[in-house]
Amino acid sequence: MCKVHNSVGCLTTIKTHLKRHNINDFNSLNEVLKFQKDFSNLRQQIISNHEQLIENEKITLAAEILYLDNAIKTDKAYFESSFLCEIEELKQRLISLAPSTDLNFIKRFVNYTKRRVYKKKLQDLELNLNNRVNYAIRELVEQHQDKTNRYQYLTLHFSDAVNESCLSKINELENKQRIIDEVKNSIYGALGEYKVVKELKNLSDENILINDFALSFHPAIYNRQENDYIKSIQIDHLLVTPSGIFLIETKNWSEKSLASLDLRSPVQQVKRTNFALFKILTQDISSGRVTLKQHHWGDRKIPIRNLIVLTNSKPNEEFQYVKILTVNELLSYVRYFKSMFTSAETQAIASHLLNLNN
Repeated sequence: MCKVHNSVGCLTTIKTHLKRHNINDFNSLNEVLKFQKDFSNLRQQIISNHEQLIENEKITLAAEILYLDNAIKTDKAYFESSFLCEIEELKQRLISLAPSTDLNFIKRFVNYTKRRVYKKKLQDLELNLNNRVNYAIRELVEQHQDKTNRYQYLTLHFSDAVNESCLSKINELENKQRIIDEVKNSIYGALGEYKVVKELKNLSDENILINDFALSFHPAIYNRQENDYIKSIQIDHLLVTPSGIFLIETKNWSEKSLASLDLRSPVQQVKRTNFALFKILTQDISSGRVTLKQHHWGDRKIPIRNLIVLTNSKPNEEFQYVKILTVNELLSYVRYFKSMFTSAETQAIASHLLNLNN
């Protein structure tokens, strides 16, 4: 089986985008795809869950209202009884302080003063009995009123209550969907790249696949023919084989998209990558940084072939500088070329490129 290094580039783009938006609950592309497929069901499930929550809340409120009804009646009876006892006690004190000629002046004056105080207090208690009882049970009454209001709202406006309850979860779900939609092109691209990787894995272990290969150059590499200063290169797949290197750019374009899109961009990208890589490898072979067996005619070159793999359909036309293939044509094309390097040399080239990539 072909040795594979690095994740596909589109997957890295997707992970970076999701992480930037604090979405960390997807561990694979399949989980992202499943989320997209199940989005409507997930949304409905949230609504159903909160419908049940509201029903449960109504049941709980009904029980609490009944409990408070009984608690209010019990406490009201208790406080009424308590305050009536207090009134009766004051009346008894008044009776005990009835005027008497047997007492001296001072005693009569003291008793008179006490009677005035008790009478005033008794009058206040009798006039404000209901107010005092209501004040004593006010917290229970307020709780009862709040719960009754909530119960009536849930009963009369059930749908509104459900929408309010699940609003946060729905917003979170829809926001996640929106963020994923922002990288839908990368998702399509990752699907295409995975198809290519899966196909290339069928090659023998002499072959090494480096996904998302990228290099930066300081100073830039100058391409005189194109008058182009190349500061960096990136390719979806770099396949190192005994027959040379294959630069593979993958496009998951539909036939309709292919008719409206310009192939010039990926062709130019592969051409730039080829030029820069050829120049770097030629220098590294000459300097001994890449070790190949010396041929008596001189330094050996590493063939670099340009491929664009279209995972859905491809144009009928042929193009300069690059071979256009479907996934099904890929392996036979790679295997067509004769081996030029030993397994050790192939591994040495791949290791050098991996070091550059890192």
